[in-house]
Amino acid sequence: MRRAFCVALVVVAAFVAAGAGAARADDGPPAGGPPGLGHLLGAVQPYLDWLQKATGVGGFGKLRYHNGPVMHTNRSYSIYWIPAGYSVAVGYTQTIDQFLTDVAADSGKTSNVYYSDTQYYDGGGHVAYSSAFGGSVVDTTPFPANGCTDSYTSVCLSDAQLQTEIKAVVARQGWTAGPSAEFFLFTPKGVGSCSGSSCAFSQYCAYHGWIGSGSSEILYANQPYTMTAPAACDSKQHPNGNDADPTINVVSHEHNETITDPNGNAWYDLLGYENGDKCAWNFGTALGSTSYGQYNQIINGHTYYVQQEYSNARSNCVLTGT
Repeated sequence: MRRAFCVALVVVAAFVAAGAGAARADDGPPAGGPPGLGHLLGAVQPYLDWLQKATGVGGFGKLRYHNGPVMHTNRSYSIYWIPAGYSVAVGYTQTIDQFLTDVAADSGKTSNVYYSDTQYYDGGGHVAYSSAFGGSVVDTTPFPANGCTDSYTSVCLSDAQLQTEIKAVVARQGWTAGPSAEFFLFTPKGVGSCSGSSCAFSQYCAYHGWIGSGSSEILYANQPYTMTAPAACDSKQHPNGNDADPTINVVSHEHNETITDPNGNAWYDLLGYENGDKCAWNFGTALGSTSYGQYNQIINGHTYYVQQEYSNARSNCVLTGT
């Protein structure tokens, strides 16, 4: 979702008044949003939000190219910001890192949802399903004073505070930023975040964005702890038996959108929906079940339950191929 939520509501109201069949679900204009909101893209709206469609395809028409860059290859990193006194489920960080490692291990295969990105391109050619996992870190730096207020938590971090944390960790770890790397920032249970008046669990379950430009830009995704508000952000199936499962669903959403629209000027439809937005909360047909829940992806031999992604080639949501 690409435009500021306040803008989105105005546009939605206009479409509803006109009897439009599909409401828009984007949160930032092509330039990245009004001053002060930062460059926020691809926000996953809560599952019960009336704008979302649990089945079918959202937005309007196919994705269109708007002349910006895509990620031809990608390298992902995990940052877990977990100060003393806060926690995540046992196995949470390991399961998420396993997912990103598995996505990398299966690079080039047509058997999972990431291959659908390869139909999209920029002036330098098509996206390649060529992923790598650069590593992860648990940062126990204390949280700053609240930078915002949200409806679900007593600890709320602003987007500016999240950006400060990401930049500090990237520098401290000596990681290489740039247009081929994405940094996923995970916060613990009971911690919220906001950008302006748009807040975690009320208006989004995750979003992606960018800091800076050119060879030193930092592509990032804000990944709140989804089981803080399961009615809003739970995928309802946990094949790994862990709170990481629903977070992995929105990680996949943001990852695929960053690959195809890292700066908000590449691939999105007439209503601003990116490939993940058009298929949000649409999981397709399950492949099977573990003792903990259904799965619809087998990636590097491990089971996951993630939403489909939109395919221009099929004019529909897909879990495999293009």
